Amino acid sequence: MAHSRRQYLRLCAASTGGLLAGCAGLLGDEDRESDAVDDWQYDPAERTDGLNASSGAGVQLSANAESADLGLSAGGASNVADFRRNVEEGYLPLPDSLPVEGLFYNYYFDTGGTGECSSLFCPSYATAITADPLGDSTDRYVTVGLNSTLDTSTFERKRLDVVIVLDISGSMGSQFDQYYYDRFGNRHTVEEGDSRTKMAVAKDALVALTEQLEPDDRVGVVLFNNEATVAKPLRDVETTDMDAIRGHIREDVQAGGGTNIAEGMAEAADMFGEYADADPTEAETRQIVVTDAMPNTGQTDDQALQDRLAGYAEDGIHTSFVGVGVDFNPELVDEITAVRGANYRSVHSAENFETYLGEEFEYMVTPLVYDLSVELDAADAEIAKVYGSTAAEDATDELLSVNTLFPSPKSDGKTRGGVVLVKLDGEASGDMTLRASWEDRSGSADETTRTIEFPEESPEYFANTGIRKAILLARYADLLKNWMVNERDPDRVTVTAEDEIEVPPEDLPLGEWEQQSQPLAVSSPYESRIERFRGYFEGEADSIGDDDLIQELDMMRKILQAA
Repeated sequence: MAHSRRQYLRLCAASTGGLLAGCAGLLGDEDRESDAVDDWQYDPAERTDGLNASSGAGVQLSANAESADLGLSAGGASNVADFRRNVEEGYLPLPDSLPVEGLFYNYYFDTGGTGECSSLFCPSYATAITADPLGDSTDRYVTVGLNSTLDTSTFERKRLDVVIVLDISGSMGSQFDQYYYDRFGNRHTVEEGDSRTKMAVAKDALVALTEQLEPDDRVGVVLFNNEATVAKPLRDVETTDMDAIRGHIREDVQAGGGTNIAEGMAEAADMFGEYADADPTEAETRQIVVTDAMPNTGQTDDQALQDRLAGYAEDGIHTSFVGVGVDFNPELVDEITAVRGANYRSVHSAENFETYLGEEFEYMVTPLVYDLSVELDAADAEIAKVYGSTAAEDATDELLSVNTLFPSPKSDGKTRGGVVLVKLDGEASGDMTLRASWEDRSGSADETTRTIEFPEESPEYFANTGIRKAILLARYADLLKNWMVNERDPDRVTVTAEDEIEVPPEDLPLGEWEQQSQPLAVSSPYESRIERFRGYFEGEADSIGDDDLIQELDMMRKILQAA
């Protein structure tokens, strides 16, 4: 039921952290046809810091995974837009801007057959034996196919309690396609007539997000720079004048000050406290942080921030990050989102993000499988490396893990981002037993055990195109990450006389996560290695038959132009 004006005033007065004068003053016309109210509380003029600136409900299963039209994908990154944008703008990306799970999510994978399976998650396995295109080794791989028994016709996300946590720090006022700092520590200023700012793009992304909410969802807004402010308390969409809220987002929010991400997330967590007794089987609780991820005040340690997110997850509060601008820091966000229920995406353009929200918002906010582990038992093989999981570095010789699986669309029987790739160490052959265990969204544990035969084949052997594509993309990511690390060697960065720009005396030293731009470059021997790998990639792309792989050939071409 919608709240009356009087009921709203009581709710507004009881809310914490807001500006009550703004809350009461922005109610709007009493003669509205709707009972919806504009409960925006943020007023830059009133800032005191001198800155203007199961399963589970709604999820039904089909009879078998092979007849379902939804699969699963790993949490963590859901694209590599930050990597692509930097290359396109002539900047050297950070190595962490190319996370393999994000790269996989750009593509659809044949995940193989599951056999008889009626549980929410149905793992499948495929094998491959292939020669290293840049070395003399023969590599052996296995994929874990992330299949489900979900159908789009019956899938419906739970009611959502969501707080949008928007970064309004000074760096958000810089241009979307430039670094806030150049590589020598100088702040960029935005002049009238320049390209759009990160703040402008973030506002569009935030407005697009609000369009995906349903009447029974609850939404709140927190703004943060040096400190955090509740701009809109957590209230039902049905009783909120959402058009007015969108207007406030576009018109009232300005950038200025430092970046205290921890304070923004803490304020959001406090807002959820009002509804701590909500039934988790009926409601999903998530904070969505929109930021360029360059914290320089408050809590900035990556492990401390990860511990904070992990603590929120234990309380049922999951986190999504939306990265804005070419200087978005994926290194920090990749570290802190390696926890249960978390994911992140960088914004390549406002239009790109709006499409993403429109098509896949329900998937982004609905974690389904937690704490997946796969134990490998083989006489002559161990796990050497895992690709496509935020917990890849935690893998042992026999065990790999994935923190969270989210629903993912299928096309022509293939699942978007639907695999985790395992590189094996040893002469794998004969029987291999894989034991998978996990917990679903209702807290129920499940497990499967399957024995597969690793064939005695010569290179090039691939059980299906899914594992072939995963190997190709993993090798691509490995090569380009090594190139980025090589180019960031301080001894390779040269400064000419005309490059040197005097740093204004009022500028402060860079914070740990504040980035400096570095021009795109390719040093020997990576020019020849990338050129050679590009030929291999083109041949594999033709064999796989996925035209979307052309975008990676274009990336390598643009990188080589910088040689």
